[in-house]
Amino acid sequence: MKAVIFLVGALLAGGAYAQERAFDCSKAKDPKACEERVAKMKAAHTQAEKACEGKQGVERRECMVKAMCAQAKDPKACEDRAAKAKTAHRDARAACEGKQGAEHQDCMVKQMCAESKDAAGCEAAGKERMARRDKILEACKDKRGEELKACIREYRSPK
Repeated sequence: MKAVIFLVGALLAGGAYAQERAFDCSKAKDPKACEERVAKMKAAHTQAEKACEGKQGVERRECMVKAMCAQAKDPKACEDRAAKAKTAHRDARAACEGKQGAEHQDCMVKQMCAESKDAAGCEAAGKERMARRDKILEACKDKRGEELKACIREYRSPK
């Protein structure tokens, strides 16, 4: 369930926060259960992608949220969390308006982590995502279209 929450949040957050997340189940309390949750999440995501094939932008994001939440234990609660995440992201963008580049990224991370239980850990993870994103953008900067998508997938996939 937590994996579905993360995934919906990632889908809504867009841009910086939509990076693929690598789960290290070897550090989990119950590695086998963790692996099962990750496999279930990936299957649900694949199914949602198929359901939303051909859609783009806002329409795709909304479709993905609906498809992912439809598979959750409590679809209504899932959609409520997704709406809350969308609102938090919109508020963070408003608070960081006028800032550019690294300053904007740092502001977004701080705003998105402000209400987190572990704000310092959240910020550290956010900065790590930003660094990984910048590395991918630099490596793929001269590519366009399908070549760009393939480059991004290559750099995102765990080595």
